Amino acid sequence: MNLLFKALNDPTRRQILDLLRTGDLNAGEIAEQFAMSKPSISHHLDLLRQAGLVESVKQGQFITYSLNTTVLDELLGWLLSFQQPTPVASENESNRSVNQ
Repeated sequence: MNLLFKALNDPTRRQILDLLRTGDLNAGEIAEQFAMSKPSISHHLDLLRQAGLVESVKQGQFITYSLNTTVLDELLGWLLSFQQPTPVASENESNRSVNQ
């Protein structure tokens, strides 16, 4: 999960994810949207792929990237689990109110 948070921490990588929400893009199409070198964009794409946030498919001489929402769904589920009290927490709160 550390790799996932590291990938999400960078604004360029978050912008790449936003671009991929609209559909699959190859590395060149993604690089056109940024004022940085293609090797830098490739590095960002590789980190996103390692974190499981994007998937890549080689099509001829191009690599096409797509958003992998499965990892984001798992992350969201994990984060949302903190909103619901655990049974132990609820029991402890009940004991406190009875003792007061």
